[in-house]
Amino acid sequence: MTHDSSASEAAQNAVAGDDAALDAAAPVAPDLDLTETEDDVARERALRVGLEEFELDEEDQALLDSEWSDEESEAEQILPVLAIIGRPNVGKSTLVNRILGRREAVVEDKPGVTRDRVSYPAEWAGRRFMLVDTGGWEVDVAGIESKVAEQAEVAISLADAVVFVVDAAVGATATDERVVELLRRSGKPVVLCANKVDGASGEADAAYLWALGLGEPFPVSALHGRGTGDLLDAAVKALPTKSAHGTLRPSGPRRVALVGRPNVGKSSLLNKIAGSERVVVDEVAGTTRDPVDELIELRGIPYWFVDTAGIRRRVHQTKGADFYASLRTAAAIDKAEVGVVLVDASAPLTEQDIRVIQQVVDSGRALVIAYNKWDLMDEDRRPYLEREIEKELVQIQWAPRVNLSARTGWHSERLVPAIERSLASWDRRIPTGKLNSFLGELVAAHPHPLRGGKQSRILFATQASTRPPRFVIFATGFIEAGYRRFIERRLRETFGFEGTPIEISVRVREKRRR
Repeated sequence: MTHDSSASEAAQNAVAGDDAALDAAAPVAPDLDLTETEDDVARERALRVGLEEFELDEEDQALLDSEWSDEESEAEQILPVLAIIGRPNVGKSTLVNRILGRREAVVEDKPGVTRDRVSYPAEWAGRRFMLVDTGGWEVDVAGIESKVAEQAEVAISLADAVVFVVDAAVGATATDERVVELLRRSGKPVVLCANKVDGASGEADAAYLWALGLGEPFPVSALHGRGTGDLLDAAVKALPTKSAHGTLRPSGPRRVALVGRPNVGKSSLLNKIAGSERVVVDEVAGTTRDPVDELIELRGIPYWFVDTAGIRRRVHQTKGADFYASLRTAAAIDKAEVGVVLVDASAPLTEQDIRVIQQVVDSGRALVIAYNKWDLMDEDRRPYLEREIEKELVQIQWAPRVNLSARTGWHSERLVPAIERSLASWDRRIPTGKLNSFLGELVAAHPHPLRGGKQSRILFATQASTRPPRFVIFATGFIEAGYRRFIERRLRETFGFEGTPIEISVRVREKRRR
């Protein structure tokens, strides 16, 4: 479907003035003062003394005695880049998994599974390098295949050395010879991998590949691991000690996962943020299979953005490449620090959208909800969207929301402040004295309801960890779920926990017997 640009601008301008209503629905963090007063410290000390009257186990004591320490991250060195190139279905991703020693790249027994260039840190014989998996390179292709081929060519230009994979059982094809021309023009060191050599008979087939003029072909079975050591020795030898194309991959930058159902605009948004055609974008749903990492500097701060495969349905209902892509997406969320869930604003919220949001919350990651395709939304859709948010996302009102258009870039600059707020909340720690003063005032104004003639009393509370914030409350009896939600809501209002899930656990402790 095509849309006139002027009509698109008009639609955006129509909602630009009042779309702040949706953005403003999420809570805004107050100006926080987390400094403990003398009263806070005195209260904490008195409550700790009072705890001595109760039965505490070793785990309780360790939690109460633990000192808080911030983790420090160290920047890594620039690693040389080794790209895996070849036509479709020659076993590039299988070779990548063999080198990494784990099933990281999506593999299926049909061509065209890998589409983007995907980077993985790897190591061989003490040498560390970045390994780049690419989609298959083909001649004279159109549509999505042409975009995949472009990404493979970009991978060659940004590599320090190349492993060219050829199917030894098939032999050198016309496409392989065109790839050889491409590699010669690049001037990069090339190591020739004759894949699918499972025995001595296959080595004779591999010998025919000398005719390509790239030097010695290394007979390899990526599936079984045969010959990969010799191949890697040659590849590491071809890599320069100082990379001309590698980028600094520090451990410091925050990791942002772009997630959502297929065709919601995740790859388009990454390309718009990156300012280049970094990942393959096509009208076909499910274009992305492997998570794609991209280091992007925004407002002077570097972030790792991870474009993920669209989550179609429940993992056990998927099969083939989609099954493994779903697993990779789940793993990418676990590795990330904040999940940006893209939702199609022009269409009704689906069960999949809600499940993706819940998946990020359940993984304990910070959350931002981005309503994409805002330029395609007509005026009649607006009230329905607001009602859907109130009804379906009532438990996640704490997540910041951003209205944007990945296609035009409209309001995409609002994404970074929302991510920063969510991450700041995800990292936030409340001093123990201040936390107990807050709870003391809260319980005095709104005590826990009586149950069976007894009232549970909160004895002490501490924040056990951050990322996400986790609070442990010591009490004389069970704290009801409704009262826990009340505490969580007041914690958010008081300390500005916007964009992060909060975990509250209760430890019921009895008085020591005299």
